[in-house]
Amino acid sequence: MERTGVEPSSGVTRNWLGYVCEAVVASGAMPAWEAVEYLTESLIGKAPNRRLLETPTPYEAISQFLSRLYNPLVEAASRDVPLPSSAMLHAFLDISLTGNSAVLVVYFPGHNLPHQLLLLDAVRAWDLMFPDEERFNRWAEERYRWIKTALATAVADPRLSPLAMQNVTA
Repeated sequence: MERTGVEPSSGVTRNWLGYVCEAVVASGAMPAWEAVEYLTESLIGKAPNRRLLETPTPYEAISQFLSRLYNPLVEAASRDVPLPSSAMLHAFLDISLTGNSAVLVVYFPGHNLPHQLLLLDAVRAWDLMFPDEERFNRWAEERYRWIKTALATAVADPRLSPLAMQNVTA
């Protein structure tokens, strides 16, 4: 049984490993050659991820690792779903050194409207390894679709529009 829980038949729209690599490079975190090596060593192979287990600063390493994985997925969803100018998305991390870390993606519509949780993903960072790039791409695609679908629903929900909220409070 696979640890990732990703259906083998799911369609992938992007080369997510390349997309994440490009995002890491564009953020200025590391040059391209280093990003390729970092992501390949951190994602492809057998669990556990030695890079995360053997680091002298595990909290920081796990936080960076999960941010580098999830932020590009959030960014991709926000490009594919038009957001109101006042809205924003944010990925929050609750890092655990002994169990599952939590990744929360939250939509803030702006105008003091209630925020919405789009994704709550529990992940044991050091076990987040994939046998090959294709399996990682399917895992990333699944999370991207969850975020995109939830975001599209949140943006389209008329109960959260500023006009509807004015009518409720009037």
